[in-house]
Amino acid sequence: QVQLVESGGGLVQPGGSLRLSCAASGSIYSAYAMGWYRQAPGKQRELVASITSNGWTNYADSVQGRFTISRDNAKNTVSLRMNSLKPEDTAVYYCNADLVTSGYFRNTYWGQGTQVTVSV
Repeated sequence: QVQLVESGGGLVQPGGSLRLSCAASGSIYSAYAMGWYRQAPGKQRELVASITSNGWTNYADSVQGRFTISRDNAKNTVSLRMNSLKPEDTAVYYCNADLVTSGYFRNTYWGQGTQVTVSV
C-alpha cells in the first residue's frame, strides 16, 4: 500500500519561512512528477509547485521566487521551502505524486494534508 506522509506545517508570522516535506512509501517502482497543491477555505485546490524526475520545476505565479521545490529520487521524497510567507499563503498543503507501483500500475497519490497558517 502506497502512502504519502507530509510534515512541516504550522503557524508562522508574515515574512517567515517553513519547510514542508513529503515521503512516499510502499511498493514504489518509480516516481514521475511530484508536487505540492494547496487549498484555502472556500477556494479550489491549486497547484503550488511541481518537479519532474529529472528536475524540471514549475511554480504558480503567486509563489515564484519565494518557494523552492526539491526532491530526492532515491528516497522518493519531495520538499517545499517557503520563504517570505504571506497571509494569503494560508491553506492546507497537499503532497502529490505520480507513481508506478509494483505490477507497473501508474496512479496519482495524495497526502493527507498539512496546515500552514501565516498570521501575526
